[in-house]
Amino acid sequence: MSNVKKKSVLIVDDERTNISTLKTMLSSEYNIYASSDGEEAIDTAEEFIPDVILLDIIMPEMDGYEVITALKKSEKTRNIPVIFITGLDSTEAEEKGLTLGAADYITKPFHSAIVLMRVKNQINLIERFRIEHDLNDVLKLQSDLIAAKKLAEHNREIAEHSNRAKSEFLSRMSHEMLTPLNVIIGMMEVIMMQNIPENIELYINETNNASNDLHRLINDVLDLSGIEYGLLKLTNSMFEINTMFKDVLQAAGYKASKKQQEIISYIDPAIPVSLMGDEKHLKQVIENLLANAIKFTPEQGVINFESRVLHDRNNGSITLQITVSDNGIGISKEQQDKLFLIFEQVDGSNTREYGGIGIGLALSKRIIEMMGGKIWVESELDKGAKFYFTCNLQKAK
Repeated sequence: MSNVKKKSVLIVDDERTNISTLKTMLSSEYNIYASSDGEEAIDTAEEFIPDVILLDIIMPEMDGYEVITALKKSEKTRNIPVIFITGLDSTEAEEKGLTLGAADYITKPFHSAIVLMRVKNQINLIERFRIEHDLNDVLKLQSDLIAAKKLAEHNREIAEHSNRAKSEFLSRMSHEMLTPLNVIIGMMEVIMMQNIPENIELYINETNNASNDLHRLINDVLDLSGIEYGLLKLTNSMFEINTMFKDVLQAAGYKASKKQQEIISYIDPAIPVSLMGDEKHLKQVIENLLANAIKFTPEQGVINFESRVLHDRNNGSITLQITVSDNGIGISKEQQDKLFLIFEQVDGSNTREYGGIGIGLALSKRIIEMMGGKIWVESELDKGAKFYFTCNLQKAK
C-alpha cells in the first residue's frame, strides 16, 4: 500500500448535480471537499487547505469573482490554484478571472479527461514549485556554507599569521636579550673568581641568581616558540641523572633558604646511574616545578622531591616518575583546568601576589609529551599541590 498522501480538491458550485459529476470524475485520485455557496467555500478552504479549488463563477449571493478575491487576500489560501468552472463563452469573463488570479478554466458540460488533465496540471505545477523552492533553499544553504567556510578559512589564515608573527617576534626578542644577558652572567662568574668583600659577594650572588632566572625564562620562550612550529627536537645523549638531580636541587635549595623553606628529596636507588635522553629539557621541567613550589609555598614551608622507577623494561627502556609536592596555597579544581594552557595563570590579575608569565607548565607539558610521558596535578585550596610527571629514557649501554 502506498504511503503517499492523496491530494485534495475543493469543488464549489451551487448546482448539486455539478458537484456530484465532478466528484465522480475526481474521487478515485483525490480527496474531495464540496461547498454549495461562497461563504462556506471560503471557510472550508481556510480549514482544510485543499491543493486545488474548482470554483463556479455564477453563484447566487456571492459569485466566483468575489470568492477568489477573498481567497487571494487570505495568507492561508492565496497560493491555492483556482480553476474556474463556467458555462460562459466569453473572453471578457475569462480575462476577468485571470486578472483576479485564476489559474485555469473548465467549461461546461464537463469532459472527464479534460477535468482530470486540468487538475493534474495544477498539481504538477505545485509540485514543481515546491521542488524548485526546496532546491533553492538547498542551494542557498550550500552557498551560505561555502561562504562561511571561506570566511572561517580566511579567519584561520589571519589567526595563523598573527600567531606566527607573535612567535617570530618572541623568538627574535629572546635571542636579542640572550646576547647581553650572557655577557652579564659571564662577568658575574669572572667577578666571583676575584677576592671580593663578603658583603659584595652577597650582592653578586643575588645578581647572578636573578640573571640565571631570566636566562631560564628566555630559554622557555624560545623552546615554546620552537615547539609551536615543530622546530624543537629532543637530543639523545648519555648523562648521569643523579648529578643532574643534585645540581637542580642545590640551585632550588638556595632559593628555598631565602624563605626558610626545606626541600626533602628521595632518589630511588633503582634508577641507573647513566641514562640516554635529553638532559637539558628534563632538567628544565624539574626546575619549573621546583620554582613553582617555592613560589607558592609560604615561609618555613616544606617541599618534597621524589624520583622513582615506574617501569623497567627488558628492551632497555625505563619510565621514571618524578613528584614535586608542597604545603602551599593549593589549587582549586576550576583553576587546575587552566594550569597547562599557554599564557594562563591561576591568578591573572594585575594585582596578583605571585609573578610569572604563565608558560612554565605549558612548556613542561609539551616537553614531557615529547618524551612519551604525561604530567598531572593533585591539589586542593590551602592544602598544597602535588605535581607528577612521567618520562621515558634509555639505559646507557
